[in-house]
Amino acid sequence: MAITHQTSTREKWLQARLDLLAAEKDLTHRSDAVAELRQALPWVRIDKDYVFDTEAGRVSLKDLFQGRSQLLVYHFMFGPDYTAGCPSCSAIADGFDGVSPHLANHDVMLWAVSRAPLATLQGYRRRMGWAFPWASSAGSDFNADFNVWFTDAQRQAGTIEYNYKRGGHAMDAAQYPEPVRQFAASCGTDAPTYTRDRPGLSTFVLEDGVVYHTYSAYARGVDGIWGMYQFLDRAPKGRNEQGIWWKRHDEYGKS
Repeated sequence: MAITHQTSTREKWLQARLDLLAAEKDLTHRSDAVAELRQALPWVRIDKDYVFDTEAGRVSLKDLFQGRSQLLVYHFMFGPDYTAGCPSCSAIADGFDGVSPHLANHDVMLWAVSRAPLATLQGYRRRMGWAFPWASSAGSDFNADFNVWFTDAQRQAGTIEYNYKRGGHAMDAAQYPEPVRQFAASCGTDAPTYTRDRPGLSTFVLEDGVVYHTYSAYARGVDGIWGMYQFLDRAPKGRNEQGIWWKRHDEYGKS
């Protein structure tokens, strides 16, 4: 079989690697600078009383901190009409259990929040073998207020605003890209229903008994917490993506 990539001597490889190292260091420094800008964002006081269903019962947003001063909420795409969680969100969530103890030691609490009923979330969590805390925001304005859920009227009118911009024109079911329709089907629903929920990450801080919203990211803004991509970006062939290649971790090897 023919080699599909250029080859070279060790000496030439080393020079190319040193050039790449300079670019990697520059990216690291720029990433540090962006992190400082992120942490310098002004805080916005949360005055609305959001309520969530959890294993401990009905709780407030403040209760989700569980005694810590910082809260990270992953907006997991799992609507009440889904039969399974979004495969992409599931891939991201695969890393939560490993990182949670480290976050806790740094005074940070991590939760997933979805609109599906708590019992549905718990059943899916058992299937996936996860242990991280997961709350249902069913009946709350939380997802709508943080721009990760939209009404059917917004969808039909093309007025969805996601990732800080208007989401374009309304589409009927046949106009959705094939990958979106495949993901929707894997969640037991159709594309219009599936895309009314969106992924994201929102962060909060608790000071003097007051909760403040500090940051939210959406779409590719959550790439940094998608663990498998960080490894693939360092693999010889990178992401090497051709259509939808990833699945829920218990679906690989299945027809």
